[in-house]
Amino acid sequence: MKAGNVIEVNNATKMFRVFFDKGTSLKEKLLFKKRNRYEERVVLNKVSFEVKKGEAIGLIGKNGCGKSTTLKLLSRIIYPNSGSIEIAGRVSSLLELGAGFHPDLSGRENIYTNASIFGLSRKEIDSRLQDIIAFSELEGYLDNPVRTYSSGMYMRLAFSVAISVDADVLLIDEILAVGDISFQAKCFERLKEIKRNGTTIVIVSHAMGQIEQICDRAIWLDKGKIKEEGITKFVADHYLGEMEEQRLKKIEVEYQANLKSGNNEDEAERNQKIDNVQKQKDNMNSNEKTTLPDFCSPRTIRSGNRNVEITNVCMLNHTGEQSVVFKTGELITVKMRYRSNISDLKANFTIGITRDDGTYCYGSSVLLDSNEVFEVKEEGEATFIIEENILLSGKYLLDVGVQAEDYLPYDTLCSVVEFRILTPVINEFGIFSINHQWEVDGKKIERKNI
Repeated sequence: MKAGNVIEVNNATKMFRVFFDKGTSLKEKLLFKKRNRYEERVVLNKVSFEVKKGEAIGLIGKNGCGKSTTLKLLSRIIYPNSGSIEIAGRVSSLLELGAGFHPDLSGRENIYTNASIFGLSRKEIDSRLQDIIAFSELEGYLDNPVRTYSSGMYMRLAFSVAISVDADVLLIDEILAVGDISFQAKCFERLKEIKRNGTTIVIVSHAMGQIEQICDRAIWLDKGKIKEEGITKFVADHYLGEMEEQRLKKIEVEYQANLKSGNNEDEAERNQKIDNVQKQKDNMNSNEKTTLPDFCSPRTIRSGNRNVEITNVCMLNHTGEQSVVFKTGELITVKMRYRSNISDLKANFTIGITRDDGTYCYGSSVLLDSNEVFEVKEEGEATFIIEENILLSGKYLLDVGVQAEDYLPYDTLCSVVEFRILTPVINEFGIFSINHQWEVDGKKIERKNI
């Protein structure tokens, strides 16, 4: 294994036998031999990737693409038909809700059982029991049989046990989709803490917001192969864009079938729906047909169905003048002009800042700030104001986007503006300037502020 790697997957292939009608008894197997017909279905086909220590990797893709199978291979529940998988250190996994729990045992008893499966001794479990209980927030239900638990309570207990293991690798499969909002936020904070402590995380989720928040890289699986791998935001946008295109094609096929069948739907209404779908398809196809607008940098990557289209993006300095060079501490305004190509749409505006080396520095959206989306006009403007820029010297890239409430992209422009930050006095290093004060032997050190 290469230095610094925790996971190495080399040309892993996994096939399953899928029986058409398998006989269950000896009589059926003897009398109905044809029922034992099956096909070899390739779920993963020569997949290779590496994960470094402390990295968080997101596996994305539609159902059946091989995401969960990959996690099961990593957890050694199953083994590849060919290829190799190497993992360094202890593995903790949350692959199925409540896996390893006995329904007739109490929550407390299941903590001991499940933690022992992860490799903890009785003494280690005793020392961590109170922390597990406190994190799960199930103090009042701990001595009840887990068959009386709701799915959310199951998830709380399962997650609390899994993160109590001092694992080198943590595998998570969709489990964070269950549970109330406050506990999901608590889980994410703990995952970030675990990541900061050097644990490697591999997570499967259909929620792109989760993937973008926690993961350093994303791997897009499609039909058992890696279709794309790279910076989380870029891969997620490409994946969502293709899913949207497939959805529009399916809707068009259904409407064309309704036309041929001559159903009772009002013809004018049906034609309007078909026109809307065709308009969305045209918008989607225009991504590749048209050149980038003048306001875009040469590095811009554009995706989305263009139901709402960004028509201009600019950055303004503290005097209100358009610029691409700013100082640390300066006020910066980002303006996005948009046009809605379909009426009665609600939208969420997003912004992101990435350093030139690919380090994701910041992201925000209207939905995250206000917990709601807003109905867009035929033409309008969204403004994002950075009241005090704390970025340090370097070259940065601006991402902007407008999305539906379910995060499907209307229009996403990655690296739409390249801008620079200048720090006149170099007394800090890294990405952000932090307001601070030094003291040596009780004496305050005078800081040469910018």
